[in-house]
Amino acid sequence: MLLTTKFLRPTADPRAVKRDRLSALLVPDHQRRLNLVIAPAGFGKTTLVAQWCAQNTSPTAWLSLDEHDDEPRRFWQYVVGAFEHAGLPGAGDLRKSLARQTDDDFIDTVTGLVNTLASDGSPWTLVLDDFHYVGQAELLRQFSYFLDYLPPGVLVTLASRTEPQLPLARWRVRRWVQDIHPGLLAFSEEECRQFFEGTMGLTISSDDARAICRKTEGWVAAMQLSALSGHGSAPEGHQISVDERHISDYVLTEVLDQQPPELADFLLETACCPRLCASLCDEVRESGNSQEMLERLLGQNLFLIPLDTRNEWFRYHDLFRDALLLRIQQTQPERAATLWQNTIHWLLAHGHVQEAIAQIVRREDWPWLSEVLARHGNNLIHSGFHLPVLDWLDALPQNLVTDNPQLQMLKIWGLFFANRLDSLEPLLGALEDLLDRRVADSHPDAEGALGLQSEISLMRSYLARTRSDDKSASDLTRQVLREIDHTRIPLKSVTYYGLGLDYFGKGELVEAEDALRSAVRYGQVEHKPSTVLSSGGLLAWILYNRGDIDLALETCLEIRQWVDRHYSDPSQPRLISCWQNSTLCEIYRERDNPKLAASHLQPLLEHVERGTEPGQHVVIQYVRGHLAFSEGRLDEAIEILKDAAYVGRKRRDQIVFEPPASAALLARCYLANDQPEKARACLESWSDTRFTNPLNLEQYQLAEARVLLAHAQAQEALELLERLMKPAEESGHNRHLVEILLVYGEALGLLERREESEQVLSRALGLAAEAGFVRLLAEESTNLRARLLALPALNTPGRWNDRVRSLLQESLLQGSRPAAPLTETSDPVRSTSSPESAERRTEALPEPLSQRELEVLALIHEGHANKEIATRMAVAPATVKAHIRNLYGKLGVGRRTEALARARELGLLPT
Repeated sequence: MLLTTKFLRPTADPRAVKRDRLSALLVPDHQRRLNLVIAPAGFGKTTLVAQWCAQNTSPTAWLSLDEHDDEPRRFWQYVVGAFEHAGLPGAGDLRKSLARQTDDDFIDTVTGLVNTLASDGSPWTLVLDDFHYVGQAELLRQFSYFLDYLPPGVLVTLASRTEPQLPLARWRVRRWVQDIHPGLLAFSEEECRQFFEGTMGLTISSDDARAICRKTEGWVAAMQLSALSGHGSAPEGHQISVDERHISDYVLTEVLDQQPPELADFLLETACCPRLCASLCDEVRESGNSQEMLERLLGQNLFLIPLDTRNEWFRYHDLFRDALLLRIQQTQPERAATLWQNTIHWLLAHGHVQEAIAQIVRREDWPWLSEVLARHGNNLIHSGFHLPVLDWLDALPQNLVTDNPQLQMLKIWGLFFANRLDSLEPLLGALEDLLDRRVADSHPDAEGALGLQSEISLMRSYLARTRSDDKSASDLTRQVLREIDHTRIPLKSVTYYGLGLDYFGKGELVEAEDALRSAVRYGQVEHKPSTVLSSGGLLAWILYNRGDIDLALETCLEIRQWVDRHYSDPSQPRLISCWQNSTLCEIYRERDNPKLAASHLQPLLEHVERGTEPGQHVVIQYVRGHLAFSEGRLDEAIEILKDAAYVGRKRRDQIVFEPPASAALLARCYLANDQPEKARACLESWSDTRFTNPLNLEQYQLAEARVLLAHAQAQEALELLERLMKPAEESGHNRHLVEILLVYGEALGLLERREESEQVLSRALGLAAEAGFVRLLAEESTNLRARLLALPALNTPGRWNDRVRSLLQESLLQGSRPAAPLTETSDPVRSTSSPESAERRTEALPEPLSQRELEVLALIHEGHANKEIATRMAVAPATVKAHIRNLYGKLGVGRRTEALARARELGLLPT
């Protein structure tokens, strides 16, 4: 049962100062999704939001959070309950569905809430008061997903004592966020006077109000301290000189001078800590009573902000901490330096490496930074933090990097993970020269130099893969494996991942699975979340495409849980793997859950938009096209798969594995769209392709058999399928075996061999039921779906039989297209197609322009610079550069003027 009082908006206090200038900032606009009201206790956050809600005419759901709500199930129950209490149609059904849910994955619930809001269409407002109680990493990720896909017009307002660990930087770039921080909450002179007279009940003159407001810079907590201390006005001659980040000397004096000496010393000694806990404070102060001191500060609510609900971690209010730091640096500079060093040593010893580095960078201690990066940088890079590491390396004086082999290797890995491959070869050559000199000169670290040679070989193996030099890649990888046990560098996970890629590229899937399992195992030992995720994702992709759908899903979930336990910084983007998310999308699509499939596809689309490496581009577009095909969006699926096939062929030499057979799936789309000639032409254009991956070969030949049936060539199809059946069966390719049997049974039926056809189709149904395939059966031809429905094997009781029968019956009502899903489609992944006229005009191009590229072209035509285009489109400048690069490539030009001229020739721009 939910506590309904949590849904009640506080009644506005008639004595409270009216903040009309701030209420105006909270008013919705067409682009905003989030109001963020952040300030410590006593800044009037709740009062401000309540005042604004009283004026707001939109339907509003209010939820006051508490320390018990930092748990996903309870949180979403209350959020949905708040909407239900406020009258959102459908919220009650959603809450009941959530109550019956037995697993811990609430993305489906969040998607349901988004779709419910979209269906209602009203400009809803959701207020979450005291959001600082929400700190669980997984819950914050779910909330990020919720906000990412809010329908237009829906606005969320968060009131919190701390800035939540959400992807706020990305949202701010998109202009989704209205920030109201302590600086904006600062009172004006008139509000200051109203506060003292109306709220505090003190009669003061306008001059006194002006003086206090100036001295406190409008900080209501400081004004309250002034009022409670009995000072109606500031002491004579007391001058304040602070910038926007520092609290006034007057307020700092009022706080510190009124504290007992031991408490004042504690405040000053711990100001160097970015966060506080008793263990850290004891280490820094070289004392043992920090827990007691923290409890005293917490009891006085003295600018100490809890970071969890267990009262273990805290931080000072930023303005207060800055003032403390300024005071101790001015009065005790040597003591301040010692405290700072103690803080960093504790952070490093307890695994808070990034916080420690931030403190080192702040003090510009470059020798220490170089030591820390040499020791911890490799793990940071393989945990997904390659871009910050590159930034830190760039901050170092050049000589510290060029004279340090570990830092040079670190830079090479960082550039590799950032996909900046062109600059690696000269860096590798320079590093090898340095290592050779060290070995020749018997340098003290000569042993370490020999160890780095293995890393260089491993890097060269990855570069060889990007050049499709499979032999060199394989030879180098095996060389590293022979040397790896004699080095101190944890390389086994990355090496086995490379080996798995080699086997996968050659189509040796069993060997690939073994290597990838080793990569996962060693990656967990070496604490390399990024490698574990990539290796486990590719392993799951192979398992799914072989037909082991349950094992693939189990692998994905186990890997995800391990990564989330070891990579739990919700302020950073969530680590994702193209392989794993694509596999999960395929699994949930196959199980007829398109909403959940779409939720796993969505994070990948941004990579396609920004311009990812070609292999990932093909995989993502293939999966995206498959989902569109399953949902009956055939025209959209065809365009997506044409793009996948084009990129897979044009950039084949840059892809380290054989990409999925997009042409085979494209041919199926043409067949479903009643275009058998286009299906045949599509496959004929790929007839010269040599497949090394047996799964891709089987898929292509299955598509050939379907095209033969569509052209009434059943005997030819039968002969082709007979050649396919035994290898698929021997290799355990169960998914393709089911498809082979289905199409084989259809061919037998067309040849009037009905008894044999029924036996083959019944066997296919048995294998499909055992594996849990659902969509696979509903995507075959109309004739075959009708044949399946008539089979006695499908008309026996059973949950799987009932589900498949319903899906097939639904499909036959829709004609030749694949059956629509039994569950609602998730809108977020539906692509925004270009207008039909633009599509016709770009037919002359080898690859049509995307909608975003057309937008960039129009803004170039208007004369905007790249930075202006980024601002207009609410994207990063790097994204604009990627669009322009793709635009030039498709138009076959090298400059803006050429692009505009070519676009006018094609009719994309007015002449």
